[in-house]
Formats: sequence, C-alpha cells, structure tokens
Amino acid sequence: MTSPQRLPEASRLRATQWPMVLGLTLLWMLLWGTPTPANIVTGVLVALLVVLVFPLPPIEKQARPHPLGIARFTARFALDLVVSSWRVNRYLLAPSRPRCAVLGVTMRCPGDLMLTVTAVCVTAVPGSTVLEVDRRSGTLYLHVMGGELEDERDRARRDALRLETRVVRAFGTRADIDAIRASQSAQELFGRWR
Repeated sequence: MTSPQRLPEASRLRATQWPMVLGLTLLWMLLWGTPTPANIVTGVLVALLVVLVFPLPPIEKQARPHPLGIARFTARFALDLVVSSWRVNRYLLAPSRPRCAVLGVTMRCPGDLMLTVTAVCVTAVPGSTVLEVDRRSGTLYLHVMGGELEDERDRARRDALRLETRVVRAFGTRADIDAIRASQSAQELFGRWR
C-alpha cells in the first residue's frame, strides 16, 4: 500500500477543505451557544488550525444523488423493513430456536462511501447485522437469522446485493452504476457465482 502524499507547506492552505472548516466553525458555535462576532472569528481560526495541523485527504466526489433512484430506494427500503420484521417475528415465535449464519458477501462497488452506506442499510434491516467489513476485497460479513437452509443463505446474499444495487442507483457515480450493470450482464451471461 502506498503512503499518502504530503502536500508542501505552502499549498496546505490552498488544499484546505472549506466544507470541513465551515462544519468545525458551526460545531464551535454550538459549543459556545451564542453567535457573537468573537465566537465566529475564533471558531474560524480554530477550524483552520485543526485542518492545517491535521490535514485530511482530499474529499472525493463519490456520490451523485439521483432523485428517481432515491425514491425507489426509499420505497423499497420501507418494504424491506416490513418484510424483514415479519420474518424475524416468525423466527422468534417458532417453537425452536432460529438458526443463524455468518455469510461473506462481496460487493460489486467496493468504494468507501457505497460500502459504508450499504453496510448501514443492511444493518438497519431487521434480522441481519454487518459483523465486519473487508475494505480490500469489498466484502461484508453478515450475521443473518434463519440461515439454516442453503436457500435462506442465498436469499440473504441476494437481498444484500439488491440493496447495494438500490444504494448505487440512488447515490452512486457513473462508474459505480456501470460496475453494477456489468456485474448483472455477466450474471445473465454466465449464471450466478459464489
């Protein structure tokens, strides 16, 4: 793995991330509670100091909101919550204990933002929890309820990949959407792989 490049001291101020400075200034204002001119000026100075002393890598444009994709994602996510809640209730009310499984699901868009949003959404759906994320391979390790049968484990994998597809179509870049399409085309051509 290569180490991040350090910016020359003169260019650090130019590379300052102004949204971060604004956010830190707002946080400073919330901490002090009153928006006086002195608090605003000291907030900006403290924010600049923090950004210059602890520089972050540049923020990449990893998301593009797609209104139709967001509407589809929201509607389907609400339906997923209802269906998964029903499944969890069925498992809990059954006379025997539900069998659980830990599954590794390799995502097709392993970028940090898409991986994070997908992991949060998978965890928000009842009956599944992300135990670990492997950034290098883009794999989510899920704990799912009802993983006794192979069909149930396959369903959990498909659900996670479908959720990733909806996340990417709602917030992904053109490259992310193309990666999803290429994966779906390959799956249609060669069949599903594990």
